[in-house]
Amino acid sequence: MNAGISAFVEVDRLAAAGNLPAAAQALEQLLTSGMPVEGGGVDGPAAVAQWLKLAGLRRALRQPHRALEAVHGALILAPLDFMALVMRAGLLERIGDAQAGTAWGEALAQVPDGPMPAPLEAAVAAGRAFHADWQEKRGARLEQVAEAAEAEGAPAPSAEVAADNARRLARFRDNILRKTRVYHSEPTHFHYPGLVEREFHPRHATPWLAEVEAGFEAIRAEMLALIQSERAELEPYIQYEDRENLAQWRPLNRSRDWSAIHLLRHGAEVSRNAAQAPRTMEILSRLPQPVVPGASPNAMFSLLAPHTAIPPHVGVDNTRLVCHLPLVVPPGCWFRVGAETREWREGEAFAFDDTIEHEAMNPTDVLRVVLIFDVWHPDLASGERAAVAATIAATGREGGL
Repeated sequence: MNAGISAFVEVDRLAAAGNLPAAAQALEQLLTSGMPVEGGGVDGPAAVAQWLKLAGLRRALRQPHRALEAVHGALILAPLDFMALVMRAGLLERIGDAQAGTAWGEALAQVPDGPMPAPLEAAVAAGRAFHADWQEKRGARLEQVAEAAEAEGAPAPSAEVAADNARRLARFRDNILRKTRVYHSEPTHFHYPGLVEREFHPRHATPWLAEVEAGFEAIRAEMLALIQSERAELEPYIQYEDRENLAQWRPLNRSRDWSAIHLLRHGAEVSRNAAQAPRTMEILSRLPQPVVPGASPNAMFSLLAPHTAIPPHVGVDNTRLVCHLPLVVPPGCWFRVGAETREWREGEAFAFDDTIEHEAMNPTDVLRVVLIFDVWHPDLASGERAAVAATIAATGREGGL
C-alpha cells in the first residue's frame, strides 16, 4: 500500500475510533497538500467524495463554517454534484445565511431520478419545505417593493392594462425565484426579428377577440350542426410521412384522437365545411388574418378526444398569433404555453404565440372542441405584413396551423 492510500486509510481508522478532530485535521492536510486519492487522483470523483467526507466530519464537530469550506472544495471539482449542493444548502440554512433559500433552489434543481436513501430523502423533503417558504416570503417582499415603486410612478393606466402589468410583474418575480423558466419564440421556419414575445397576448392588444366571443353561441351551434350532419370533412390534424423525423407526433399521426374540420386551410376556403358555417365565416372575414398564398389564413374546429395529449411543440412562423375560442370544454382540460397553463373556458377567447413551446391535454371522458384561427402579430405594420406575406409565399408553403 503506497503512502497516499495508507494516509487516507488512517483517516478512516481515526474516524472509526471516534477521534473525529484528528480525522478531520489529517484529512484536511491530505486534501490541501494535493495528495492523490485512490482511484481518482486529486480532482476526480474520489477526491470529491473525500472533500464531502471532510465536510461531514466538520459538521459532526459542530463546525459549520469549516464544513462549508470543505463542501466548496468538492464543488470546485464538481459544481453540480447533488450531495455537495444539498450539504451546502443545509449548512447555510443551519447558520442562518441569507443565501440558504437560493442554495436549496440550486440543490433541488439537481435532484436525481429514482429512489434515494431514506436520510437523503428526508433532507430533500425538508429542503423543499424550506425553499417553498423562502420563495413565498421573498415573493411577498418583492411584490411589496414593486407596488410601492409603481404607486410613485406614472399615472394609473386603464384597468385592463393594469391587470396585464400585474401579471407581467408576477411572472418577473416568479422568474427571479426560479418558479418558472424563461421561454422564447422558436419558430421552425420563419422568424421575424424584433417582435414582442408573449405567451398569451393581452386583450388590449387583441381587441377584436371581443367580437369573436360575441359570436360564441352562433359559432358553437354551427359547429354542433356540422358534426351532427355527417356532411363535415373530418380528418386527422396530424398527417406526416412515416419517413419524416417527427417522433413526438407518432402517437397522433393520422389518428382521429386529434381531428379537424377545416374552414380555411393554407389560404383556401374548404367550401364543403365553410358553407355550413356562414356566421363563423362572416366573423372570421372581419379579423386581421394573414393572407399568404399557400399558407394563410387558417381556421378550423379542433376536436380533441377524451384522454388525449398534444405533446410539447412549436409552430412555423412568429409573424402570426394563433387564437382559440373554446366551444365544448369539459372541466379539467388545460393548455400550456411556455410557463403559463390555463384551463379553456367556453366562450372565452385568447391569442397566443404558437412559436413558444406549447402543449394541451384532455384528461376527461368527453370530447373537447375549440375554434382555432390565425391572425397577424400586432407588432407588424401594414407594409411589413405585405413584405412578410410575399416573402413566405415565395418560399413555398411550409405548413399551416
